[in-house]
Amino acid sequence: MDLTEFLSGDAVVADLPVANKKALFQALGGIAERSMGLSAKDVVDRLNDRERLGTTGFGGGVAIPHGRIEGLDGIRGAFVRLEKPIDYGAIDDLPIDLVFMLLSPVDAGADHLKALAQVSRRLRDRAFVANLRGAVTPDALYALFAHSETRDAA
Repeated sequence: MDLTEFLSGDAVVADLPVANKKALFQALGGIAERSMGLSAKDVVDRLNDRERLGTTGFGGGVAIPHGRIEGLDGIRGAFVRLEKPIDYGAIDDLPIDLVFMLLSPVDAGADHLKALAQVSRRLRDRAFVANLRGAVTPDALYALFAHSETRDAA
């Protein structure tokens, strides 16, 4: 499984202008509605449900909000780089600017955990994260994910 299996180019946004976590989750819900045909409200509700269990901001300016969605036919992802970092309540108390949302079917089980681990591993790579912060367009961001998978497979 590689990230481009569940991340499509139309679910990648560069320089998203949001002021706080609530606005971020609403924007992510809108992306999921537009690119995945999901209910924005359901997505926001699932992200908030998961966030109540503990922060999905794992440090270094990165967050991986995730949730399980009823009726979803496979694992789906969206990536956004924020216009300006926001307070997220991350484990290191630093603001976040890179967000990978991961949505899975309710019964995804091990596949959800594998996808989450893969996203986490990728976003712990400092050079990769630096490249994400330097990319100018959504296409360039998506190409980094696609290229990194090709490089890792070699």
